[in-house]
Amino acid sequence: MKKYIDEFITSLKAEKNVSAHTIRAYTNDLREFHSFTDKKPEDIDNLEIRSFLASLHYRKLKKSSISRKLATIRSFYKYLHKEGFVKKNPAKLVSSPRLPKPLPKFLTIDETFSLMNAPQGDTFKATRDKSIIELLYSSGLRVSELTSLDISDLDIKESLVRVKGKGKKERITPVGSNAMTAIKNYLPERISLKKKSQALFLNNRGGRLTQRSVRRILLQYCRTAGLKGYPSPHTLRHTFATHLLHGGADLRAIQELLGHSSLSTTQRYTHVDIAHLSEVYDKAHPMAGGKKS
Repeated sequence: MKKYIDEFITSLKAEKNVSAHTIRAYTNDLREFHSFTDKKPEDIDNLEIRSFLASLHYRKLKKSSISRKLATIRSFYKYLHKEGFVKKNPAKLVSSPRLPKPLPKFLTIDETFSLMNAPQGDTFKATRDKSIIELLYSSGLRVSELTSLDISDLDIKESLVRVKGKGKKERITPVGSNAMTAIKNYLPERISLKKKSQALFLNNRGGRLTQRSVRRILLQYCRTAGLKGYPSPHTLRHTFATHLLHGGADLRAIQELLGHSSLSTTQRYTHVDIAHLSEVYDKAHPMAGGKKS
């Protein structure tokens, strides 16, 4: 099997969008599977793969880790089948373990205001950072969507932004007044860099800001605002959706604003809303939790 694994990893390395981290993970997963069974790939069936997953469960590995290893084996056999080394993909017959779906974490209104007010000053960095944080919350953008924005995607007159979402799908999203004001304050500072980049958000050298840089910027202001847990850019996306739902927004509208292809993805926020209402009930109702008035 080692020969096939090496050829599969070589094929992955030839692909442009596969990271070194992914290569390393796939290599480790397949080596672990190889050490479990001494059979040839063509002699391995779905029962053998299930036995391997059961051994991982016995070792108390997380379901997410087991699911990832199964995905690796599926990709491996997909390659073998494509190349004609095996007649079928036995991993297709093995179900992934059900993963728990944690409720999205979001900021309270007070925490959000504290974060929005954290960037202070009229320098390039301060105005840029404030417009980034305001836009993430105002429009519920993914960090990848934010960093891919160009100047031409911004419609200042109509307070809209054209977003390039997952699967190259584009959507038009409104920009709140506070976020638009922050962007208007940032643009003159951006122009002062005298760089030809089309990117909306630039680093100090005039290049397009990276996702990693945005996460680092947000972490800095979360500390300044005294927030616990150091929310990520995706936390602001969750906050955007949750606050809209609390405010009475229609679930379909939130789906469109977030760019979700399936309503079921957006429906996670209804569980957050129910949890929020239960918390309010427990605090406010005199008979909640068996308490006596």
